[in-house]
Amino acid sequence: MSTTVLAAGNHFIRPSLFTKALRAAVGELPLDIRELQFPWPHTPFGPVGEVIEASGSEDEMIEALQGVRICLTEHGPLTERILAACPDLKLFCTSRGGPVNANLEAATRHGVAVCHAPGRNATATAEHTLTLLLAAARGVGDTHTDLRAGTWRGDYYDYDNCGIEIDGATVGLIGYGAIGSRVAPVLRAMGAEVLVHDPYVRPEALAGVARLVSLDELLRRSRVVSLHARVTDETKGMIGRAQIAAMPRGSVLVNCARGALLDYEAACDALESGHLSGAGFDVFPEEPLPADSRLLTVPGVVLTPHIAGGSRQVAHKAADIVAADAARFLRGEPLEHCANPEVFKAG
Repeated sequence: MSTTVLAAGNHFIRPSLFTKALRAAVGELPLDIRELQFPWPHTPFGPVGEVIEASGSEDEMIEALQGVRICLTEHGPLTERILAACPDLKLFCTSRGGPVNANLEAATRHGVAVCHAPGRNATATAEHTLTLLLAAARGVGDTHTDLRAGTWRGDYYDYDNCGIEIDGATVGLIGYGAIGSRVAPVLRAMGAEVLVHDPYVRPEALAGVARLVSLDELLRRSRVVSLHARVTDETKGMIGRAQIAAMPRGSVLVNCARGALLDYEAACDALESGHLSGAGFDVFPEEPLPADSRLLTVPGVVLTPHIAGGSRQVAHKAADIVAADAARFLRGEPLEHCANPEVFKAG
C-alpha cells in the first residue's frame, strides 16, 4: 500500500525537487505524491494563523492535506486549525533552517512529528557574507552606483577614500556556528587575524583559525566585524550605538544574520559621520526595506535583499535533508532533525 505525500513547494524549492529527492531517498517504497505550488518569492511570506513566515492559506493546506500522511514543504503553514482538519498527517517536514512555519506545541498534541533542515544554507550564506565584506571594505557600493550614473570618480584613489585590505587586518566574527565557522578559515587564508566572540564555542574548536575573545575586545580591535549570532532575548540589539562607537574609526560592519541583532539607526549615523567607512547588509529591521529608509542614501553601504541563503545548491540540499528524514520515518528509523521528538514519547 502506497503512502500519500504532499510536496508543497514554491518558486525556490520547486515541488518537483521535493518529489525527486524523496523518490531517491525511499528507493522502492511505494508513494503517491501530490504536488502543490506556493507563490513565494513572487508573493512575500507572512503570518498565517498563529505561525510566521508562511505562504499560502490554511484553507489551501487543509484541502491539499486530505488523506496525506507526510508533507514536505518550505513555507506551507502548519497551524492548529490545519492539524485539527487533517487527522491523517503524521510527519511535517519544513525545509527551513528552523520550523518557524509550524505550531510545534499543537503538532505534538496532534501526534505530528515536525522536521526541519538545519545548515541547509550555511555555505551560501558564508560565501555571501564574504562577498559583502569585501565589497564594503573596498567601497564597491558607492563606486558601482557612481559609475552606473555616468560619473568616473578618480578621487576614490585619495588616501582618505581608499578601502582596506583583509590581509593583515583584524576581523571579528560574532558567532561561530555553521556560517561563522565557514567564514573564518577563508579570512585566515587571506591573511587576516580572526577574533571570535561566541559564549557557546570551545576555544579548542578555533585552533589554528581564530582566537576566542570577549565582545569588548573584539569590538575594540577589529577593523571588520561580521555578525553571525542567532536572535535570542540576549542577542536582540546586541550591536548598538555604544558597541559601534567602540570599533576603530574607519571600520566595516557586515550583517547577513538577522536584522534584530543590530541598531540600524546607529549604523547609519556612524556611516554618515565616517566612524564606519563601510557596511554590508543583507538583513534589515523591516523587510522589504521601506522606500524612505536611511540605508538607501547613506554612504559606504552595500545592500542585498535578504538573498544570502539563496543558491540553487541550497534548494537541492534542503530538499535532500527533509527527504532523508521522510525516508527514515517510512522505514521506522529515528529522525535526524526532529524539532519535537517528544511526540514519539507521547504516542
